[in-house]
Amino acid sequence: IGYLIGSLSRESINRRLAGALIRLAPATLTFREIPIDEVSLYSRDLDPDYPPEARALKSRVEAVDGILFVTPEYNRDIPGALKNAIDWASRPYGTNSFARKPTAVIGASVGKIGTAVAQQNLRSVLSYLDAPQMNAPEAYIEFTEGLVDDDGRVTVPETEEFLRTFMAEFAVFVERVLTVLPQRD
Repeated sequence: IGYLIGSLSRESINRRLAGALIRLAPATLTFREIPIDEVSLYSRDLDPDYPPEARALKSRVEAVDGILFVTPEYNRDIPGALKNAIDWASRPYGTNSFARKPTAVIGASVGKIGTAVAQQNLRSVLSYLDAPQMNAPEAYIEFTEGLVDDDGRVTVPETEEFLRTFMAEFAVFVERVLTVLPQRD
């Protein structure tokens, strides 16, 4: 499973959440981060001679069985860096790396609505990209001080159980999508 963290910050609460999710995931899943900070701003002008960094991003997306998006909310939307990476990986026209790729969306915020609006916007983009989405359970995490410790452990038992269930459901969803909807070559 590839995972994209919407924040570029190395101290991101969403990076901490991603670490906790990996720790709570079923042993049948293995993870690799797909970095989003290696590409410049997308421009269609570069489609004829796609930059190596963009080709690498596309290859990383194509090499995994599913994608987990862990993203903050910036001004009621997904961060620009995440949208930029999605644009690169879905282009040039006809070479969308997200097509038929099972996805899940989760995010953390210090606010009460825990990235709900950003997730809705990301889901709209993923729908357009023909990326099947795990629609339930939804996960809007209010990130409080100490929720995830320095070792990536969730300190609130109810939240830990919810996140464990989220990851177990994602594992089932990925298998179901890959069984029913074969990936394109």
